Amino acid sequence: MPTDLNPYGGVFGGWLMSQLALGAGSLASRVGKGKAVVVHATDFTFPGAMMVGDELTVYAEITAQGRTSLSIAARGVGRERNGEASIEVARGQFKFVLLGEDGRPRAIADSE
Repeated sequence: MPTDLNPYGGVFGGWLMSQLALGAGSLASRVGKGKAVVVHATDFTFPGAMMVGDELTVYAEITAQGRTSLSIAARGVGRERNGEASIEVARGQFKFVLLGEDGRPRAIADSE
């Protein structure tokens, strides 16, 4: 959307960061079998440009696991709208903490 563009016509990096967080959060919730919230995000880079209309695919993998937390590396790959050319457009690291129904951190092995 036009509101997601930077002044140069490319996709705004903040939008890409939010998409990576959504993808990483989906993995954290699935693995943790419940609510997971971002407590730390770092090491963002934007090695390629993404244009309006390009398709974004987010890949996420767990890089470390604590008692109540998961560290996840996420990367976004943009594919041109009318072709097959693709390029990595963003990557970053996230830490999620799993929460119980009481809103407090819970162990990963605990189910909701």
